[in-house]
Amino acid sequence: MDQFIAHLRIERNLSPRSVSAYGSDLAAFLDWAARSEIHVLDVDHRALRRYLAELDKARYARRTVARRLSTLRTFYRFCVARGHLASSPAAVLATPRPERRLPHVAPDEVVRALLDAPDPSTPLGLRDLAILEMLYATGMRVSELTSLDLGDVDLAQGLATVMGKGSRQRVVPLHQLAVRRVRDYLAHGRGHLGRTRVDDALFLNRLGTRLTSGGVRRMLESRLKEAGTASGLTPHVLRHTFATHLLDGGADLRTVQELLGHIALSTTQIYTHVSTKRLRDVHKGAHPRA
Repeated sequence: MDQFIAHLRIERNLSPRSVSAYGSDLAAFLDWAARSEIHVLDVDHRALRRYLAELDKARYARRTVARRLSTLRTFYRFCVARGHLASSPAAVLATPRPERRLPHVAPDEVVRALLDAPDPSTPLGLRDLAILEMLYATGMRVSELTSLDLGDVDLAQGLATVMGKGSRQRVVPLHQLAVRRVRDYLAHGRGHLGRTRVDDALFLNRLGTRLTSGGVRRMLESRLKEAGTASGLTPHVLRHTFATHLLDGGADLRTVQELLGHIALSTTQIYTHVSTKRLRDVHKGAHPRA
């Protein structure tokens, strides 16, 4: 297992969060194998089916069961590649079809209230205005935003260089308001956060070190309360909202795919279903015979 985790972290260059998820899934399976008195390298496809059946019986979501099976496939492929096994017992198993859930999109009035919530007269307010505008302007993941360094943002050109999943780099445009928010933060906010700023991070916490993803989520919860809007809006919901609003505004799917950093177009296509649902809702409410 240690070799497998090192393989994910070093050879495949997965994010710490992805490595942790793989490790958690695999640890749960190893616990089950130990309770069933089966050695992990003696497992066959029938034993794996029993494991998946127990997850289903325990009312795990189909998405979770599918992810656990994906982890096992990856692990046993690794075991075959390293010569621990001749073939993978997970290769013949079919993946459970997960429930197809549409991404949550924030209402326009909630987005507007959130973007105007921070107080621009304080350093933290300037920082939070820049963060919120950047998230909504680019659709970047919160981990991508907190990884930005000063040199990754070209305000003159209105561009940000983002390091995405699997160290895949992409360039995303910033609209004029987002550029202005970041300029204000750099000019009047960043220098007042913490006593020492040895970090090149674009966004700092109140101690002057790099802001974390958890810090952004806590900030968002706080700003939502200040704005008096409903809770449940996360940085990832802003990403969903960004993509849906682009498609509603006429952007093509390939462009949205590039901006989001998706490898497969099928991942981006779920947002077309959101837009279609909105069209149907509008049609139902507006057409006299609907």
